[in-house]
Amino acid sequence: MSNIRINHQITALELRVILEDGTNLGVITKDQAIEKAKELGADLIEISPTAVPPVAKIMDYGKFQYAEAKKLKVAKTKVHIVEIKNIQVKVGTGEHDLELKAKKASEWLAEGNRIKIDLFLPGRTKYMPPEFLRDRMDRVLKLITQEFRIADPIKKSPKGLSVLIEKA
Repeated sequence: MSNIRINHQITALELRVILEDGTNLGVITKDQAIEKAKELGADLIEISPTAVPPVAKIMDYGKFQYAEAKKLKVAKTKVHIVEIKNIQVKVGTGEHDLELKAKKASEWLAEGNRIKIDLFLPGRTKYMPPEFLRDRMDRVLKLITQEFRIADPIKKSPKGLSVLIEKA
């Protein structure tokens, strides 16, 4: 007989017990569940302690740990962390440079990232007419080929104007 592990942290007097193959044994006492586990040469594992009554499973603890680790690994691969990428342009940035930056922004949007576009205003350019500056920002936004929506509208930032966009 193998080394049987019983979860001694189980405090409930009655448990809903399920076998490894999914067969439901129903609601039985904790002592009966322990005896059944010993009889089958398996472990008694509490699956859902918050349920009423708590749910326990009779199965090999090693298999249980392996299955949980596998579920966690699959869940981690499905998670995509959204990053905020930055693009900085100036009032006098050339058309070709804007196209390159817009192309890179389109790639980042396709990956699902958010993009903060900064219109950097050094020196006296901070005092240019606001309409002119918004036109410069719109010029950059029009060059982006990927569908997007504006997450945070154009507003003043410490270094000039900025806008936050994300995939539509």
